[in-house]
Amino acid sequence: MGRFTQGFVGYAFALLVCLAAVGLFLLVTPQSRTERIPEVNFSIDLANARRQASFEVWAPDPVPQNWVPNSSRIPQDQAFFTWRLGFATAKRKHAMLAQSDERPAAEFANRMANSDKSVGTVEIAGATWEKRERPDKNQRTLIRFLDGATVVVTGSADWDELTTLAASLKPHPRIEDMPAPTPSASATPAAAAAAAGRRDG
Repeated sequence: MGRFTQGFVGYAFALLVCLAAVGLFLLVTPQSRTERIPEVNFSIDLANARRQASFEVWAPDPVPQNWVPNSSRIPQDQAFFTWRLGFATAKRKHAMLAQSDERPAAEFANRMANSDKSVGTVEIAGATWEKRERPDKNQRTLIRFLDGATVVVTGSADWDELTTLAASLKPHPRIEDMPAPTPSASATPAAAAAAAGRRDG
């Protein structure tokens, strides 16, 4: 019985030593408390949008400080062009920039805002944006109707952050296909022959 007791005490002591060592390790090892948010580089989608869209596309330039672009999507199976660009805001809310040449424009705006009711307008960087809100979905929306396109800024972010995103947007002109180069005079057969004659002479 004595040997059993001594063995149990030794086992318990060894276990306590191990637990103490683990606790000390966890205490002195730096623990990362930084939130990791997947980030996407939307520069390729921006370039593709400038080629595919029938209008000048809009994108933040620069992205607001401490915001993280975390999604970018250009559906290819639609009769119209749409680009959706999502962000985690500085307050770690969600905000999305959506733009499309869908017609009627009101249908695209209503769908993005989950509402067809305006709650006013606001001037941002010299442009007028329509405001919509869905309190039951914790969603706020800014809408700008342009000639040939509709630009929407929406999400769970508060009005201040949505305004920050809207104010950061800059137009990016379309990238037209480069025309095929025309032959220069020096590239014509006659010119080439003349040049060869000069070299032979």
